[in-house]
This record gives sequence, C-alpha cells and structure tokens, in this order.
Amino acid sequence: MTPTENGTEQALLGLHRTALAAMRAGRPMPLSTSIAFYAGTQGIAVDSSEAAFREALTRDGEEAGALLRLWRKHLTDWDYAADVTAGTWCAGTEARTDERRTAVFDLLGLEPATRKLLEAEIPVNKQAGPVVISQEYTPWRGIGAPRGVDWYWPAYERYLRDTKTWSDETVADLGEAAERVVERLADPTSVEAYQSKGLVVGYVQSGKTANFTGVIAKAVDAGYRLVIVLGGTLNLLRGQTQRRLDMELVGRENILRGTAETESDYADDRDWLRGRFIDHSGLPSERGGFDIERLTTRENDYKSLAQGIRALEIEKREKSLPLYDPRNLDHAAARLMVVKKNKTVLAKLVKDLKKISGLLGEIPTLIIDDESDEASVNTVNPRRSGSAERTAINDKLSELLRLLPRAQYVGYTATPFANVFIDPSDTADIFPKDFLISLPRPKGYMGVQDFHDLDSHIPEDERTFANSNELAYIRSIAATEENDDDPSLRQAMDMFVLTAAVKIFRETEDPLVPPETYRHHTMLVHESRLTADHRELKGRILRLWDESGYTSAAGHDRLRALFESDLLPVSKERADGYAVPESFEKLAPYIGAATARIGGDLNPVIVVNGDKDIESGEVDFERRSIWKILLGGQKLSRGFTVEGLTVSYYRRRAGNASTMMQMGRWFGFREGYRDLVRLWIGRNEAAGSEELDLYEGFEAICQDEESFRAQLAQYSVLVDGHPQVTPAQVPPLVSQHLPWLKPTSPNKMYNARLVEVRSPGEWQEPTAYPTQPGALRHNVELWTSILEQLPTDPTTFTYEFDGTARPHRFDALAGIFPADAMLEVLSSLKWHTGEQFAPHLAYLEEITKHSGQIDDWLVVAPQHATQRQRIILGGARRPYSWFGVERRRDPLFGGISNPRHRAALLRVAGSLPSCGDTVTEQYVTERRGVVALYPIVEKRNVDAIAADGHLDPGKIVTAFAFVAPSAARGRSNQVVRFTTIDSSRENEAIISQ
Repeated sequence: MTPTENGTEQALLGLHRTALAAMRAGRPMPLSTSIAFYAGTQGIAVDSSEAAFREALTRDGEEAGALLRLWRKHLTDWDYAADVTAGTWCAGTEARTDERRTAVFDLLGLEPATRKLLEAEIPVNKQAGPVVISQEYTPWRGIGAPRGVDWYWPAYERYLRDTKTWSDETVADLGEAAERVVERLADPTSVEAYQSKGLVVGYVQSGKTANFTGVIAKAVDAGYRLVIVLGGTLNLLRGQTQRRLDMELVGRENILRGTAETESDYADDRDWLRGRFIDHSGLPSERGGFDIERLTTRENDYKSLAQGIRALEIEKREKSLPLYDPRNLDHAAARLMVVKKNKTVLAKLVKDLKKISGLLGEIPTLIIDDESDEASVNTVNPRRSGSAERTAINDKLSELLRLLPRAQYVGYTATPFANVFIDPSDTADIFPKDFLISLPRPKGYMGVQDFHDLDSHIPEDERTFANSNELAYIRSIAATEENDDDPSLRQAMDMFVLTAAVKIFRETEDPLVPPETYRHHTMLVHESRLTADHRELKGRILRLWDESGYTSAAGHDRLRALFESDLLPVSKERADGYAVPESFEKLAPYIGAATARIGGDLNPVIVVNGDKDIESGEVDFERRSIWKILLGGQKLSRGFTVEGLTVSYYRRRAGNASTMMQMGRWFGFREGYRDLVRLWIGRNEAAGSEELDLYEGFEAICQDEESFRAQLAQYSVLVDGHPQVTPAQVPPLVSQHLPWLKPTSPNKMYNARLVEVRSPGEWQEPTAYPTQPGALRHNVELWTSILEQLPTDPTTFTYEFDGTARPHRFDALAGIFPADAMLEVLSSLKWHTGEQFAPHLAYLEEITKHSGQIDDWLVVAPQHATQRQRIILGGARRPYSWFGVERRRDPLFGGISNPRHRAALLRVAGSLPSCGDTVTEQYVTERRGVVALYPIVEKRNVDAIAADGHLDPGKIVTAFAFVAPSAARGRSNQVVRFTTIDSSRENEAIISQ
C-alpha cells in the first residue's frame, strides 16, 4: 500500500468514526450524506462513495480491520436496540432479526452490494437473549431525556472490549441482560419509594459476576448511590468479588484518591502492575462524571466506622431538596461495599445505618446478593416457630430492606429453587416478587449439554468421540467400595499429567495460545465431606503419585497407552484448531516439565476442607499459579471457582439437587483445553441398600433444570401486551416439573395453581404413574381396550435426519382412534400425582371439546425386533412388547420413550418436515395427534412373568407419551394458564393447615 493509499484509508476511517458516533445516540442516518457532510466540514478530499467503502473493508491491513470493528460495534448496537415503542426508529421490528438489520440498512440508505458485504462480514447474532418473567412495571429507562450520567457503563464496555478482548456481540449480550434488570428497578428519582425485588438465574460458573458488574455500572449511572454487594460466606470469596469490581468498575483513580501507587491495597497485585485495572484518565468527578467511594477493600470487610457515620453520609448540593432529586443525585459520589454474608458483619452495617436514619429514606440503594440461595434464604419453619423468627443472616438482610425503603434487591444464583419457594406474602423477605430473569447460556460455556448426550438422535452403536459428549468426556468409576477405586484414581491422575504435558506443548508450539492461557492446571477430587476421609484420601493420592513412575519406562508405557486410547483420539476430533501432538513421542519431552510443575515441591496435593484452608491463600488463584490436585468437599463447591480445572474425580453423593449442581465444578469456560477435560464419576455408588449412578443423577437434575428454563422462555412471551406468568406463579411451575425438589418451606402452598399447559407439537411424557396394584390394574384395563383394536401386523415407521449415519426406524402396532374416544381414556386414568397430568388434560379437553383442533389420534405400541420381552394382555391373549424402565426419583419415572421412536411420530403430528418415507407420510394429517404406549415391567417384577407371558396387571405400568397436533394452539396464544385458589388474595401464599 502506498503512503497516499494509507492516508486515504486513515481519513476514510476517521470520517466513518465521526459519522457513526453522531448517529449512535439516535437513529441510523443516510451514510453517504453523512460522510460527505463531515468530509466537507473537515476539508478532507476523499472518495465518500459506497464503492470506496466496500473496497476499504475488503483490503488487508490495520485500517481495514479497524473499519470492520467499528461497523461491527455500531451494527450490533442497532441490532440490539430494545425500545420498539411507537415513534422510535426501530418500531415494528424485533431486536436481533433480519427484519431489524434490513430496517437499519434502509435508514442508512445502503446499496445492495454494501448490504451483502456487511451481512457476510457481520451476520446478525440471533442467539436467544435473557428470559424475563415479570410483573407489569412502569418504564423509566429511555423515556424522554437520558436519566443520569453515562460514565461507568461506557467505561465498562470499553474495558470488556479492549482489555478483556470480548467480542462486540458478547458485550452487547451482557448489556442487554443488564438492561433487563435495571429497567425493572425503581426510578431512583421517583418521589414515591418502591422496593423492587428480583432474581437473576445463570449457570454454574458461567459469568454471573460480569452481569451484576454491568447492572451496578448502569444503576449508578442512573442514580443509585449506595451499592451493597453480599459477596459469599468466606473472606476469600468476598475479597475476590471486591477485587473484580475494583479492577473492572471502580478503577485506579477511585482506589487511589490522590494517594501514591505504593499506598494502594493492590500495590503488589500483578494485574495492577500490568495496567489491567480500569483507568478513567483522572478522577471521574473532575471529568464530568462522579466518583465511587469504597467502604470496603480487598483485605477488609465492612467495619464499624471509626469516625461515626461520615463515610455513609452523602452530601447534598441542594440541601433543601431530597437526595433523590436529580439536582443532588447527579453530583453525589456513589458508595460501594462488598460485604460477607456474616451475622456480625451485617449487624455492624445495620447499626451504622441506623445512625443516619433521617437520610435513609432518600438514598437510592442497590443490594446485589451473590449466590442468593445460600445463607440469605429464611430456613426457619414457620409452623414450628410462630411466624416472625428468622435465620440470622436472613434477619439482618430483612432489617436492611426495612431501613432502606428505596433499596432494590437483586439475587444472583445458578440454583434458583430455594428463592422461588420463599413465601411471596412475606414482605420483609427476599422473594423475587417483581422479576425473574434467566440468562442465556454464554458462548464458549461448557455446561451439562457438553457432558451428556441429551436427546441425541444418534443411535448408541453409532456414537463416537466426535458425536458423543459422554464418550469424549466421561469416564466411569466402577468401584463399589470406598477403597477399591485405586485403578480409576490412578488413571485419572495419569490423565492429569498427560493434559498438563499437552498444555505445555501448546504453550511452546501453538501460536494460537496467548501467554498465560494455562496459568492454572488443576484436578479436583471430591469423594466425601468428612475431614477424616480427606486425610486418608490424601495419603492414597500421595502413595499413587510416588508409585506412578512418570519419568520411568513403565510410567511412560502406561501414559502412552492412555494417550493413544483416550487423549489423542478425542483431541483429534475436538481440539478446535489447537495443536495436538501427533504421537506420544512428540509429547514425551514435556512430561517431565508437567510433573515438575505439579509435584516439584514434593506436594502435588492441596487439601481444602475448611475456611482456614481457603483463607490461607494456598488456593488463591489470583495471587499465584496453581498446578495441583485439589482434594476437598463442600468448601470446593458453591462460589469457589477452581481455575484451570481439567480433570475431575467425583464420587460424592448429595441430598438435594441444588447441592449436587453446585458441586459440578467441571462446568465453566475452558478456552484452549475443552478437548482435554475429563470427568471420572461414580456409576454405582452405595447409598444404603441401593446403588446410585451419579452421572445419571446429574443428567436427571439438569434435564429438569433445562425444562424449567425452557418453560420460563415459553411463558415469558407477552399475550396482548401482558405477562402470562408473574414471579409469584413460578413456584407451582417448579413443583410440577421438579417433584423431587424439597421446597425451603415444605408446609407452604401457593395461591397460584397451574391449570393448563398447552404443548402443540411437543413431545410430552407423564411420569407420575401409580404404585398401588389396584390403580395399575385399572389403567391396564383402560389401555387394553385400545391395544386390542390395533392390527396384529406391525407398521415400520422411519425418519431420517440430515447428516445422520442411519435413519431412525422402529416397528409398532398402529391404529387411528377418534379424539373423543381417546379423551375418555385419558380422563379416566389414575395417577400417583394427578396434578402432574391435570394441566395437560385441561389442554387436551380444550382442543377436543371446545376449539375442535384435533380430529383423531394415531396410537402406536412400539414392538421389539425380537420375540423376547413379551407379555400377554387382555381377553384376546395377545402378546405385546414390554419395556424395562425404573422409577428414577421414586415414585416418578425419568425418561420412558426411546429417542428413536420420537422423530417419525413428531412428523405425524406436524412438528418435523417430511423426510420422504411413504409409510410414515400416510399417517400425516394436520389435525392428528400421536400417543405412544409403553407397557413397563419394573425390575422387581420381571421374575413374576410366567413362561407363557402372563403377568398380574397390578405389576404393569402402562406408560405413554403424546404429541398434540402442531397446529392445535387452543383459543389463544397463551401457553400456560393459572387460576387462584382465593381470588381475593391473588398474589399471596397460603399456609396449608
């Protein structure tokens, strides 16, 4: 490129930067006109045509890259614009759609060739945004003139893009999610005080801190002047949260406040020394913004203030006006404190606040509760205690809310069920009465879907390391006794060493790997919560390490076998472009360095089983590089991020779902080593007289949680501008779909009752079948009347997905039945928990009797390919295939159907397109549903089957799945319907007697 061309490109980049900056606050404007205008005012002679723009975008060079980044940022902002009310430039278009992008291009007046180029270089990000369940609220964000002083959110945006190198789409996603929270808080300048309470649900180790940092940034910009962050129950966790906020939000100038760099509490912090703390280029209050004053530091939690309450008193410029008046608010510094969830600490804060009682009613306050289902929730049983008694931390939190009438409470958690089971009528508690927001799964996050083959269409015998997450990442611990798992534990440790060597190999050989990508490399061993067990287990790990011989010929032979059978074939399929050693010989030179990093100090193990172990700093990932095996229990779960976690060894049983989910430390971001992650997990762990498959347990819990999130997404859609579901109506939704979950207060039932769930075109499997022989016989008799009408010759159903190795094919007895006949059978069934099927039955009655959107049902009874597993049913003495399924969460079944059966039947109901199979297609009509019958014989009853196939019907569970016609949406677009038990108390909880 000549100097003249380079100067032209720089000039063009400057003009585009100026023109787009002028548009950013409002609607897109004609581009060519804007460029020509700014070129004229600045006296720049440059080709302002779109042809020149397109040519500049497609050249190689720094200016072309900068121009593309500039347009990506602005197009993303316009794609995400949320204010679609009448009169705005984006009215009539939804965010993140092709229609929105077309509207942007139209307003910019772009030529077809320019549109095509920008669409190719900057495609619309159509990933789902946050799901919001909310009360109706009064909008105040973006109405009229901008509210507040835009300082900390733009600074945080720049920090994420420039320092943390986040993509524009990721930053926009975060901004959108944070805005959904802030817009549901009360207007900080409102004369009328209102406390909004909400809950934000993320995923385990998925970046919730970044979200609430964004919320704080937007909230203080809008006018909130006291921010209280409840940052965990341990000093280290609280300190980590403080440091993160100081580094990414508060900034150097607010930390130093005129003191020398050496006086800072971060003077020895590597990120402080490397300039990675946000820099405001001067005190914000001296540059048109406002300061943030810290009332806590990384090392010091909140303490009673030595000089009275002066630090909490916020000075008012106009003393005759309340603090919340914009003339005071916009000039006042914000106060930030990160407080441990500790009764003593919170008591000090409450005591100090009481000293300024006259000002408390004027302070717009934001309370962020990290891991809000831990310690914050009131766990006192109201039936036993009266009604006023509370657990210690919940009591102080409730007192904070009473003292600060303008306080907004936002809880953050990955396990929300304790929060949504709080009594909504308890106004002093933290029930999220105003909103519940489910964050989308972040890009690059390694969650449950990445460790399980949920609803995989690929037959088990065709699964490989490439197409099966279970085969790639999961390794079974087959031991049944506590002390006979040495072979599995040794293999996990061998994999830890191999993956360490691969990381060093990539550091050395791979240009894609930035410096310090592998600063940490850890293995987690989690077998028990007992300290005595940890001592014994540490001894075993040290013995295995000493016996490993990692530098000997025998050790290398063992590592070679594991490398060739496991690590190499998985990484070849899943390395995502990162370097993979092509042979063990290529990796072997790095094994010595790997073992030296892990055990060079003769101590490869760190035991973490108490607060003191964590507080000692031995596992402080911010202060030092850690390549170790971490051994622990409860302290290595909630809120504690195990950095660099690559190999997990898990045998710990838990009593409830939330605890078990929080132990899943292998969930998280694994950039640069996703292919190296492995989980050894117990598949037959003893629990009394039973054996538990922990992998299956995680799968069941996570499927239920995903179902909960999916339902929230369904119900978040407004109908006629009004919410279908409010937060107070979420608890019965949870209890229906998560029947194993014990609510925090089990003696409460909620005034909202779910009465109808509409599921057009969706596969539904009821699971709450009875256990009493009489009820089972009753159901067998009902279904036998249907089975005996099916033809004796099976039909072969087939469906072929694009890209699968083999079609989904199965044989089934099949027949068509009128809709009213099927409804009579379904209405007569007996259940263990009738409430589970009742909302579905209400929907089926609606489409059959009222809206008339179904004509008939295809009933299929899948049959095994062989004559084995047959039972005789009914007076006709016909044989039918039976299925061996167990009640996963007694008395409820887990999954019942075979995934191979679903596709063809979903096609019949209109949910999938045709794949061309003529047999399946002959059953397809628009108003036809499908029922699949599965006679189940539980393991304990198999031996009772007679040689001729007879079995007492009282030992047969006639399970079924159904799919309603995809067009059967009922009489409205509402997918869920509630009723109230007591209409005079529509939003209250009722204590059952």
